This record gives sequence, structure tokens and C-alpha cells, in this order.
Amino acid sequence: MQIDTDGLIIKEQNIGESDRLVTVLTRQEGIVRAFVRGAKKLKSKSASSTQLLCYSRLSIYKGRDKYIIDDAHPEEVFFALRQDIEKLSLAQYFCELSLALAPENGEAGDFLRLMLNALYYLANGKRPALLIKPVVEMRMLSMAGYMPNLICCQECGTYEADVMLFLPRQGVLYCKDCYSRTGQSGGAGMNRGVTTALRHTVYADFNKIFSFSLPDSGQKILSGVSELYLLSRLERGFATLDFYHHLFP
Repeated sequence: MQIDTDGLIIKEQNIGESDRLVTVLTRQEGIVRAFVRGAKKLKSKSASSTQLLCYSRLSIYKGRDKYIIDDAHPEEVFFALRQDIEKLSLAQYFCELSLALAPENGEAGDFLRLMLNALYYLANGKRPALLIKPVVEMRMLSMAGYMPNLICCQECGTYEADVMLFLPRQGVLYCKDCYSRTGQSGGAGMNRGVTTALRHTVYADFNKIFSFSLPDSGQKILSGVSELYLLSRLERGFATLDFYHHLFP
């Protein structure tokens, strides 16, 4: 069966002397692993369009036990990401995250859209990296079924306070008074701005999820909170995230 779809290359692996195995986040088929024959040859038409972080129009043959990319045409190669180590390391982290959370053999249009928007803003410097990261983490987790409850204090129902605490393991909010009174622990403290931003990453309309701002201090807190929730919920680490923190502690 022949499949014509668009997709983002989120992982690549050389096979033998000339072939390549790629993992693609596609709109209609979700995560697909496909072979690209002769991709490493200098004259290969598929070489540039099947490399990591390339968004391409693909013609994929679906066999009984494997996929083969017959033809590929690049739509966006995100060249600017390869010129900045921070942007590149974050982009690779986003790819590993999508590989863990996006569905296989199923519709994944929202995952692809989120990735493409994030890479666009990251490549063009349209948004700070520390704002893009929590948006990707929190929205991708929510789409995968790990949406936290950020509506109000879990105990008293308070919507807004000067300090709210987010409990990563439970995925809920507590106001400062209830947090102290009930003897909770492990909460991450957030001021009003960070609390609002965290809610935005989960509940905002898709077209507006990157449209907010925070001071540098707030960005660091938001990024840290979203990362704590991610690692707690998935109960695993990410090599690309470790590499990012090694470069930018």
C-alpha cells in the first residue's frame, strides 16, 4: 500500500553502507519507522529530505512488515537550528519527547503541528527557548493523556493566590495555606505570573499557546516546574534532556 503524507524526521540511523532508517512523525500515520534506500549516496535525491529535523512530503510504501520511503521532497529543513547548539539540543529533546508520547499507527496531527510550531519559533528566535520548552512539555503531555488539574486549589477551590504550589507527582495545585495546613510536600512554588503561564500551556487555544511572556526568573521557574511534572509522570529520563542540561546547567 502506498501512503502519501507529510512528516517530520525525529530520529535517523545509518544502516549498512548506503541506507538509512528514519523515524517520522506523520500526520495521518503517527510514528512511522521507514527505510530510505541509498540515502547516504552523494547523488541521492532523498538524502537532505530524510535527515533529522527535516519536514518533508513523503511517499511511503507500506509492506507486510516494514515501511520504505520511495520519494521525499523537503518542505522545511530548519537550517538555523544547526547553527546554534542550544537550539539544536532542545530540538533533539523535543524529537525524543514526541517519540515517547505521540501515537503509533494513528492520527497525530496535533503532535506534528506542535512540533513544527515549536521548531519554527526556536529556529527564528521568535520566542525565548525557556518558554518554548515548557509549552512543548506540558501540551504534549496533555495530548498524550497526562493533563494536570490546574483549575484551582485541590483543597479549598481558590483559583488565584500570591503563591500557588504545584505538586508534580499528583499534577494538582494547592494554595500556600492549604499546602501548609494539610502537610503536603514536594510542591513547586509559583507566583501569580508563573501560575497563569502554566495554565496557559495546558488550556490555551492551540493558536495562542506560544503567545505569552514572563521575565527571565519566571521562565526558569516555569521550565523547571514543567520538567518536574514530565519526569514524574513518565517515570523515565531523556538522554537529550541530560545533554541539554550538561551544556546549559
